[in-house]
Amino acid sequence: MESFEDCLAVIPARGGSKGIPNKNIKLLGQKTLIEYSIHAALESKYVQEVVVTTDSPSIAEIARNGGASVPFLRPSDLASDTARSIDAVKHAVRFYEEELNRYFSYIILLQPTSPLRLASDIDRAFEMFLQNHADSLQSVVEVDIHPYLLRTINQGKLSAYLSNEADHHKRRQDLEPVYALNGAIYIVKRDVLMCEDTLIGKNNYGYVMPKERSVDIDNEADLKLAEFYLSLQSKEITE
Repeated sequence: MESFEDCLAVIPARGGSKGIPNKNIKLLGQKTLIEYSIHAALESKYVQEVVVTTDSPSIAEIARNGGASVPFLRPSDLASDTARSIDAVKHAVRFYEEELNRYFSYIILLQPTSPLRLASDIDRAFEMFLQNHADSLQSVVEVDIHPYLLRTINQGKLSAYLSNEADHHKRRQDLEPVYALNGAIYIVKRDVLMCEDTLIGKNNYGYVMPKERSVDIDNEADLKLAEFYLSLQSKEITE
């Protein structure tokens, strides 16, 4: 008999990594990167199942010990440098439906390279998603440098990156805030993901996160920054 549930959290964590070797199981404080995402998902009020999709037996073991489900190892063609994350997510959803007979209405993608995202971020993002009857939602962070302040250089000549001259003379504080994807949270309806092959539906929303929880770890400098913000979090808890 088919069972219909609400929310599946998918954490993609392939074994290979160029910037930082074994990045997804790199230690940050007392835990590996992937454990932060697993624990945040498990603490969420809305997530029914937390699955890690990986091609690495060692990552699979750490994930299981951390409380996540790892019912399969990801096929090698979905774990290459050129493989799309969305294909790994779709593979996980398809596995649950075809092999385990479990169906979820909503899919949450949580990348292990965003370890400072909290369970409360997941919950507030999901509530925003539901309240607005959204097809999809991504977490974002306000950017430090506004696009209208960007310039290009061609043979020494400086030119505006954007062509709207009216905005080039505005004060920085008068410019409308702009945001960048921070990679921490992606929420999408199951049918948008599986039928339209996208994480971004027509009715798309953004959940704003603070800079101190928006570190996306790609290199050693990012890891150091995450360590700094983590130390601030720990200090706030103990004070």
